[in-house]
Amino acid sequence: MQKQMNNKGRVIAIQGPVVVVKFPPGAVAPATYEILETKTYNGQRVVLEVVEYYMNRRSNDTGSIVKCIPLTSIFGLQRNAEVVATGSEIKVPIGKEVCSRILNVLGEPIDRKGPVKTEQSVFTHWREKTSVDREKVSQVRFEMMETGIKVIDLLFPLIKGTRTGILGGAALGKSILILELMHNIVKKQAGFCIFTGAGERIREANELYRELIKQEILDRSILVFGQMNESPGARFEVVHTGITLAEYFQKEQEDVLFFVDSVYRFAQAGSELSTLLGRVPSETGYQPTLISEMSDFQERIRSGRQTAMTAIEAVYVPSDDLTDPAVVCIFSYLDSILILSRRHVQLGLYPAIDPLLSSCSYLDAEIVGGRHFKVAQDVLRVLNRYEELRRIVSIVGIEEISREDRIIFERAQRLRNFLTQPFFTAEVYTGRKGEYVPLEKTLEGCEEILSGNLDKRPARDLYMLGAL
Repeated sequence: MQKQMNNKGRVIAIQGPVVVVKFPPGAVAPATYEILETKTYNGQRVVLEVVEYYMNRRSNDTGSIVKCIPLTSIFGLQRNAEVVATGSEIKVPIGKEVCSRILNVLGEPIDRKGPVKTEQSVFTHWREKTSVDREKVSQVRFEMMETGIKVIDLLFPLIKGTRTGILGGAALGKSILILELMHNIVKKQAGFCIFTGAGERIREANELYRELIKQEILDRSILVFGQMNESPGARFEVVHTGITLAEYFQKEQEDVLFFVDSVYRFAQAGSELSTLLGRVPSETGYQPTLISEMSDFQERIRSGRQTAMTAIEAVYVPSDDLTDPAVVCIFSYLDSILILSRRHVQLGLYPAIDPLLSSCSYLDAEIVGGRHFKVAQDVLRVLNRYEELRRIVSIVGIEEISREDRIIFERAQRLRNFLTQPFFTAEVYTGRKGEYVPLEKTLEGCEEILSGNLDKRPARDLYMLGAL
């Protein structure tokens, strides 16, 4: 729709992170997702995005009022400040020139390396209408991506084109695990890596950037950030900016690794905005639009006929409560779920993945092979029996259980220690050199332990070890 000459309005209210703008009679109200611009009292630029019509959608004698979410800081924004409708939605630059850069939610570089020199840009809320080719889908070839992390390669294989969630509470190692996966996979695999930081710490973003430079993989990576110090609008929209960049490289026939840290913060930002927009919350306390907002994002993570988009998503679990409604909503979109355990952290078992609580849809003999599947099932069986025996041993002592159970108990301890591993990205914290363990070495080590060849070796000798 072509706009009239009068595309200016005024700020009439600021309700937390929501700005209400009124356009005078004769002006056409901006469309949903349209960008508005204004300035603070000291000239600082403020960017707003239209999300809701308050009243009077069409031009009339009383004017039109819209509710907007800010994508930049609104500190210093005053009532009656002049607002200009740009007539455009959020557009981000695309192209090979964007590689190795750090962008914000608006696609603007924040790495102090100057502007992104590219003439191409796309809308972040644009949707490509594609039809599903059922014949092609039925002939999908599952390709395993080796991560070099023993417990993941063995029990939760990462398959190209799937979504993997890393779930855990505070300080359980989600960000470190994502850093290690980026380090190990991007160096081994072709394609591009898109990292989207939604609502996490600036310190972690700085550590990630330095690590990518150190490992010489920054030239195949793009970082997009909307951190916890930014407005909820930036934290909410940044995931769409990241997925838009991923979709571009997929169209260029490149395999894409898409990392998000953290999807829960995206849902939380939506909850903050929903409350200030005056929507009645659902009975769970979250926004009534939680499922639709999550599906809008998650269903854009899809593979094409020639290329794959593989997503690894960190999910913060508030108070270690896996039944939290936002966490449960995310579950349904994940193919593999890696749950980090606080008990494993207390025991010093890193990565702190609980193999009995976690699950993987692709641990199947037809996908990973018969040998791999058998070893994985044997490991899970022994670890499950260990959990049953652990409670008994803590009461009566190990001397009171049968000889067969004692053998299983001690082998499980060796397996548990063997599945720990020093990380490259955690060398500065642990003082141990990182280890990349091929899948074949992981299978051989587990087979040695399960067969009893290491029964005389102390379990502590297998702690934080690479290959045997």
